[in-house]
Amino acid sequence: MRLPMVLLLLLIPAVALAEEPVTDAPALWGSPTVDNGACCKTLGEVRSNIDRLDREIVRLMAERGRYVHEAARFKANPAQVEAPERAEAVVKKAMALAEANGLSPKVAEAAYRAMVRAFIDYEQGIFADAGARGDTPWKK
Repeated sequence: MRLPMVLLLLLIPAVALAEEPVTDAPALWGSPTVDNGACCKTLGEVRSNIDRLDREIVRLMAERGRYVHEAARFKANPAQVEAPERAEAVVKKAMALAEANGLSPKVAEAAYRAMVRAFIDYEQGIFADAGARGDTPWKK
C-alpha cells in the first residue's frame, strides 16, 4: 500500500524537516565579516564565540545588578524605583551606542527595554524584602 505524499509528510516530525546545520561544515554563502575576515570558518566557531560573549554579557549584567541593588539605598520609597525619564534616557543612550558600534539600534532598544524592566522589577523586590525586614525608612 502506498501512502499519499501528504500523509507521509504528516508522519515525519517537523524537527526532521528542519535539520540543524552541521557545526563543522563550511559556510554555504558569503564571506567572513568578523575580525576583518579572520573569523569564522565553521558554525561551531561562530557558536563558540557567541557563548564566550554570552558569558561576558551575563557577568556584566550581574555587575549592573549589584549597582541596581545599591541604587535602592538612595531612594526614599518603592515609588521612586519607577523612573520613566531615567529609563528612557538609558534606552536612548544604548541605541546611540549601538549605532556607533555597528549594532542595530532596534536590537539595542529591545534588549535594553527588557533589561531595564527586569531590573526595575528586581529593585522593587529589594524594597519589598527590606520592608518586610523593617530595614527601610518608610512605613508599609
